[in-house]
Amino acid sequence: MSPRRLAVLLVVALLAAPAAAQPRGGAAVIAVAGDPGHLNPAISTAGPLHAVAASLFNGLVALDEAGMPQPDLAESWTVAPDGLSVAFRLRTGVRWHDGHLFTAEDVKVGFEHILLRFHARARAGLAPAIAGIDTDGALGVTFRLHRPHPALLRQLDVTEAPILPAHLFAGTDPATNPANLRPVGTGPFRFDSHRRDDQVVLLRNPDYFRPGLPRLDRLVFRIIPDANTQVNALLANEVDMLARVAPPDAARLRGRGVTLTETRAAAGGSNCVMTLGFNLDRALPGNIALREALALGIDRQRMVDQVAFGQGRVADAPIASGIAWAHRAGALAAWAPDAAEANRRLDAAGLRRGPDGLRASLDILHFPAFARWSEMLRQQLAPLGIALRVRMLDPAALAQAVFARRDFDLALISYCNGTDPEIGVRRMVHSAAIGPVPFSNAAGYRNAEVDALFDRAASLPEDAARGDAYRAAQAILARDLPYLWLVETDFTAAWRDSFADFAPWTGQVAERAWRSR
Repeated sequence: MSPRRLAVLLVVALLAAPAAAQPRGGAAVIAVAGDPGHLNPAISTAGPLHAVAASLFNGLVALDEAGMPQPDLAESWTVAPDGLSVAFRLRTGVRWHDGHLFTAEDVKVGFEHILLRFHARARAGLAPAIAGIDTDGALGVTFRLHRPHPALLRQLDVTEAPILPAHLFAGTDPATNPANLRPVGTGPFRFDSHRRDDQVVLLRNPDYFRPGLPRLDRLVFRIIPDANTQVNALLANEVDMLARVAPPDAARLRGRGVTLTETRAAAGGSNCVMTLGFNLDRALPGNIALREALALGIDRQRMVDQVAFGQGRVADAPIASGIAWAHRAGALAAWAPDAAEANRRLDAAGLRRGPDGLRASLDILHFPAFARWSEMLRQQLAPLGIALRVRMLDPAALAQAVFARRDFDLALISYCNGTDPEIGVRRMVHSAAIGPVPFSNAAGYRNAEVDALFDRAASLPEDAARGDAYRAAQAILARDLPYLWLVETDFTAAWRDSFADFAPWTGQVAERAWRSR
């Protein structure tokens, strides 16, 4: 055999090897920290919901590990020279899990009737930019824009804009639609069953539009709130994948047949910041002196070290450092811990200690998975005479209490910024984002100058000029303190070595995963 012929055969063999090593079949069990409540990711940005439901749906685009848009339900797109429209060409032959064909009407109804009204990040970041959505036959969709919107394509993946079926949602109330509990998507897996606080089971979609995917036959999401229990389940082969693992647990898992990977993104979003939100509609959180004292009384580096176990960094600005071009480094430097100054400001504001040593008692709401964070806050604020009453709620209950009823003093929320401030920051601070939509402007913060700076930044074509506007807004936010930005959190995901190709940085975590042995 000639050397050239041998080389060709070797290349062919190497190219064929991965496909041969990726058999289809088997199940994967993934642990999630909370029950999703429902399975409609277009009406909430709650992490537990997206961790499960994103495998059922698709966006117009997908984001790769670097955050760059790739084709998903849209196979191509064209941006007009003036930036005022984007035309999408949709894939042919895509079917919903119930057999209906996917068409441009699904995109139009999905955005106009659901996403732009109920998805906090889409409502705040996309709704102000979109003038209208036009269909061109069954497979053409054009977004008309009020102004150029540089962040648009990065806001159209399954996390930021999952597409729902028009034939099930048109003319209905998306918040109460029965399909929220028995979802129908286009994604790699289809819904099978949901036992509350126990598990959600998804089955392989045999008609998925990507040939050969998914490779797994079954996904089981087990609800395990306790992190230590999750790790023990992984070591006992009762669970195959954990989306979030703390550094001490990662050390336990290392060298024990487990793959570990680090990322700043997860199913619910990227560049996430653990944030303390103040209800500005209530007298005490509405008192700037109290907010300043709380900021001075909280040692955020201690939270990084003892709660996040070093997995992240102190948040030094309202926009995460992962969006470097918009980040204002050191914006929160004035709020370094200083207990003496915190007590002085409380005294000056008339918030004096009572006979029991207390100045004030505040309730704090959060998911059960955030218990360690609120316990650290309780310990740090007690010396100031501030008592915290903890209320742990699931995503649906917290959304009602915080955003619909406004029944809280403080709320502990992981706000994911995404890859652009228009995705995950605007919805926190713009006055147009105040309302009942879950995980929007929890503080109820209003500042016309901040609104104008965000509106200006959203319309500029160059990141340098946009960054200037965002940095100016952050200086105001650091002064007004509608929130205290605590810790930028990173993620370590883990899975058993008998599996490969999980993608923990995206909602489609198991689209390409396969069982290697």
